[in-house]
Amino acid sequence: MKIRSITASWAHVPIPKAQQHKSDLGVADFFDATIVRVETECGLVGWGEAKASVGSMGNNAALAALINRDLGPTLVGEDPRNPRRLWEIGYDGGRSHFALTRGQAFPVLDRRGSRISAIGAIDMACWDILGRSLGVPVWQLLGGKCRDAMPAYASGGWAPAEAIGAQLEGYIARGGFGAVKMRVGAGDGDVITSVRRVRAARAHLGCDIQIMVDAHGTFSVKEALRFVRLVEGCGLAWFEEPVNVDDRAGTATVRDASDIPIAAGESEFTRFDFRDLLEHDAVDYFQPDLAIAGGITEAMRIAALAESHGIKLAPHLWGGALNFAAGLQVMAASPAAVIAEYSLGANPLLHDLAEESFEVVDGMIAIPDRPGLGVTIDEEFLAAHTVD
Repeated sequence: MKIRSITASWAHVPIPKAQQHKSDLGVADFFDATIVRVETECGLVGWGEAKASVGSMGNNAALAALINRDLGPTLVGEDPRNPRRLWEIGYDGGRSHFALTRGQAFPVLDRRGSRISAIGAIDMACWDILGRSLGVPVWQLLGGKCRDAMPAYASGGWAPAEAIGAQLEGYIARGGFGAVKMRVGAGDGDVITSVRRVRAARAHLGCDIQIMVDAHGTFSVKEALRFVRLVEGCGLAWFEEPVNVDDRAGTATVRDASDIPIAAGESEFTRFDFRDLLEHDAVDYFQPDLAIAGGITEAMRIAALAESHGIKLAPHLWGGALNFAAGLQVMAASPAAVIAEYSLGANPLLHDLAEESFEVVDGMIAIPDRPGLGVTIDEEFLAAHTVD
């Protein structure tokens, strides 16, 4: 079995005005991703997902071109059933023959950013092909599943203080969620406004619902320290990306100042970034985004780091159906996985790109047992929303 072609499409799907939300990332008026199709010479097809922006909005033209004109052609003729080998070829480039024979990496210069995202999408598609070729789900190939279903949390929460409780309560009603996440930080204008919103959410929901907060890295260290002090009695499940994601020492400072667990990782690339988080003793939860961090192969390495250091795994699943499905496969196979993110913002690539749906019932999402990633792409929908 050999790869015949690798093609990437920039999916750019409009969100109806009534369903748009505004955050520090801007108005969510479109949902964007790069969708990768890998076809073998025998006609088997696998799918993967990459993205140019962690918020799933933005121009994916360069990322799609990187796959179509650079990385993809170098892998044509390779066997897609060897995703780990292909990952190393993508990471080491022209020196991959040295890396694979000497047992050490010789990474190319662009070993972070778009190239890793591109590698990850192809990696997802190759695991998809491997599973389909054997008639088993990817989690079976990763060592089997640790659980049949994962608890899920509803992710959204942009409303002002007077409406945030009702907004989050509406999320809970849609899937019986026992946990919700809301946004705080620069989008609120100041720390006190964020604090008021969190207190209002807790007062409305009572003590039985977990509340996570996400600052998108927009607080300064001083602001984050003030925030954790003022929400101390709110029983937060975690505080996500409290400060600039490149300020690992600052993140560690916030973690040391409070008993609120710290979560981070959606903006990180490869296991090496997560190793750095460990070395700074900065987090309690790893949140790799498989469409950014390097796909399934790299996510399993990140999961192993989590397992061996007492860190919990809660991948960033704010993306399309392929990224979501790939994340579920990894969570099924990792003992460190504890909870799945479920987007409650308007997300057409999660709900309309695939024929299958991911239902949350009583706060739980079942691990699919369909072959490969378990996703059937609606190619007409993709074609209708592909940027030329």
